[in-house]
Amino acid sequence: MNNLQPQSVFKCFAQVNQIPRPSKQEEKMIEFLLDFGKKLGLDTRRDEAGNVIIRKPATPGMEDRQTIVLQSHMDMVCEKNRDIDFDFTKDAIQTYVDGEWMKAKGTTLGADDGIGVAMEMALLEANDIEHGPLECVFTRDEETGLTGAEGMQSDFMTGRLLVNLDSEDEGQIFVSCAGGCRTFAQFDYTEEALPAGFFTFSLAIKGLTGGHSGDDIDKKRANANKLLARFLYLSQQKYDLRLVDIQAGGLHNAIPREAWCLCAVPTKDKESITVDWNLYQADVEEEYSVTEKTMAFVLESETPAAKAINKDCSQRLIKALQAVDNGVFAYCQDLDLVETSSNLASIHKTEKTIDVNSSQRSSIYSARVNMANTFAAVFELAGAKVEIGEGYPGWKMNPNSEILRIAVEQYKRLFKKDPIVRGIHAGLECGLFSEKFPGMDMISMGPTLRGVHSPDEKLLIPTVQMVWDHLLAILKEAPKV
Repeated sequence: MNNLQPQSVFKCFAQVNQIPRPSKQEEKMIEFLLDFGKKLGLDTRRDEAGNVIIRKPATPGMEDRQTIVLQSHMDMVCEKNRDIDFDFTKDAIQTYVDGEWMKAKGTTLGADDGIGVAMEMALLEANDIEHGPLECVFTRDEETGLTGAEGMQSDFMTGRLLVNLDSEDEGQIFVSCAGGCRTFAQFDYTEEALPAGFFTFSLAIKGLTGGHSGDDIDKKRANANKLLARFLYLSQQKYDLRLVDIQAGGLHNAIPREAWCLCAVPTKDKESITVDWNLYQADVEEEYSVTEKTMAFVLESETPAAKAINKDCSQRLIKALQAVDNGVFAYCQDLDLVETSSNLASIHKTEKTIDVNSSQRSSIYSARVNMANTFAAVFELAGAKVEIGEGYPGWKMNPNSEILRIAVEQYKRLFKKDPIVRGIHAGLECGLFSEKFPGMDMISMGPTLRGVHSPDEKLLIPTVQMVWDHLLAILKEAPKV
């Protein structure tokens, strides 16, 4: 790890990954950043929302340059493989190097957006880098609600040129993003006794690729929740299927990798449903033969259950899960980019309810509203209570962007090729900044990450040096006041 370049950035990333920082539980990270800035003797502040800003004066000779804001989020998606014993509120991320990639042992790596945090820290520590005035901003709770950016006061950042360090493809400069919202459905249920002579079994789908529910939604990856729902729907058409329990999916912004349920059918149908499961597995493996190489389908006998979810509720739930849209809904008319999508994120039975969580995204506000309403209508027809969250805005491209001009020029100078300038079908805090700070000129960039929001998250090590060099070149060419 000590041999990775740029050494200062990877040293800071190692420090970041020692600190637990689940979304909405970033207190330890906030204290670390406050202490970090104060030890450097820099103006360091926290706002009421929990965001941290560390201001660094210009280096000699650069005092006449405009302030540039560097921004990343301090929280991380906390996903792990089911067989890993790991507590995200206490344990340090265990990283390792595999060829040109950095990975974590059975958990998310935290490079989204810990590597952006590390770059800012390395800049704040450095005394040999030319730059104008800097404002290094670290927001909280980006992954589960953007509440840090939402709660930021309009005077927190004074700079009007901003580089967001939360993108995942080196060589691509992002200039717009999708807006999004969450839609939540809830079924009330009662339990009823299972009749005598029923076979109880569990179904599990695991080992899927998963990924980011925005940036990876067009990669034709399987959604474990939808796969499980498909089989349950087929089975309840043929058998007296009873649903006992269901625990499927995880975070709203991750494509589900695993889904599990507990069911029962008459014992006479035990062999038939096992055969159906094996045939279904073969069908799905053929459907996803390119994108899902490691999927696993498991059916296991379980201790006979005494009760199940009342049949009427389970049937309505399964029909809704079968019917609801998932994945890409529409592409942009003028760009090769996803416009509108939906992700069926999680299904969890609690003591009294069955909760279904989803997220919808679109670069067009009215289309996002329509997608959320489409989800809501399906579950309302199924008898669920539905709530649509307020959501967050998209970010529209600035055709006269000064910071983009500098970034493109410096990329071409450094790497002798043109960067790709594009939008992203994911939510970035730039959308909220565009509302709170009118006239803010922004771009988003970052090193190459794959498998984000899943335990397969990995960071392409050589691209960190490339982004670092690009960032320093942008700072050196900051426009004059």
